Amino acid sequence: MSQLRLRRLEPDSAAHRRFFVRLQWRFYRDFPLWVPPLRVEAEKLLNPKRNPFFAHARMQLFVAERDGEAVGRIAAILNELHNQIHGDQVGFFGFFESVPDEAVARMLLHAAAEWIAQYGRTRLRGPVNPSMNDECGLLVEGFEYPPAILMPYNPPYYAELLEAVGLCKAKDLLAYELTSQALTDRLRRGQELVRQRYGIWVRAMDFRNRQLFRQDVEHIKEIYNRAWQPNWGFVRLTDAEMDALVKSLRQIADPELAIFAYRGDAPIGFALALPDINQVLWYNRSGRLLPALWYLLTRRRSIDAMRILILGILPEHQHLGADAVLYYELARRGLQRGIRRAEAGWVLEDNWAMRNPLEKLLNARPYKRYRIYEAPVEELR
Repeated sequence: MSQLRLRRLEPDSAAHRRFFVRLQWRFYRDFPLWVPPLRVEAEKLLNPKRNPFFAHARMQLFVAERDGEAVGRIAAILNELHNQIHGDQVGFFGFFESVPDEAVARMLLHAAAEWIAQYGRTRLRGPVNPSMNDECGLLVEGFEYPPAILMPYNPPYYAELLEAVGLCKAKDLLAYELTSQALTDRLRRGQELVRQRYGIWVRAMDFRNRQLFRQDVEHIKEIYNRAWQPNWGFVRLTDAEMDALVKSLRQIADPELAIFAYRGDAPIGFALALPDINQVLWYNRSGRLLPALWYLLTRRRSIDAMRILILGILPEHQHLGADAVLYYELARRGLQRGIRRAEAGWVLEDNWAMRNPLEKLLNARPYKRYRIYEAPVEELR
């Protein structure tokens, strides 16, 4: 009779990180919409020496094996900054993969719960990969659509596994679909009134001017951390984390889709939309870097979608309607670049300050739903 065995892997080991990352391909052979990650980027995400997240966090990797073959994986994560900010005792899990077997899922989640309990954590929450500022949530609706850039994808049965083990919904995250119909007359008129009434204007980032670029990065840090601070589960990015994020995104970003809203001489909001390079990376089934670069070089012009990754307004200016100006500019500029659809998200299910403009001004519809689960550690041990 076959038996399950749990194996610990260490993030400090390059060989262990490589093995953990490459396991993912085993679980998606029958899921053609899955977009393989770049192996080098996935391994860097787990590397305590290269990911600044681990300056305030730690992680343990686990693999479940049956008869010598890997049948599941998970990461147990401690995010010290999260608990400092929110005043709770939550540990996290992420990078969850499993065959459709409740025993495998139970073993993995039990291991994660046991590990975080050693550090006094009382609740397990996830999936986050490895934080809410990275890919997070379990896809529970919208399996018929491919994942947009920097969004997760998983088999439909994962939700059943987590719920069978005892995890319950903590919060849902929504992704919205926008089409050319987003440029409604109401949006055009509304954003024009906002510009005239409050003197709001828009400027794109300048990636070539090093001094101006550094100043812009500092503005993004302030806007990002202050605009999202009240949100459930949000943890501000440290300077090192923001610098690493900007360096990574700069390689694929279009400067004209990285825009600031100004009131007078001061930036009050920022929005960033990325070309959905997943449309191209889908062809790179190996996840290797050189083929990915080739596909990006030869197929980039075929990209006709984008993801609105960031859109935030400083709290003291959120009543002005500057978000409408940013949405309008992203839609207009995207259409000029041949973009025919966009994904906006994720958005917390109860964040109506974000949901109302999307639904009422831009005719957007929520077409994917992601779920964050949690459970008391004692129920999983």
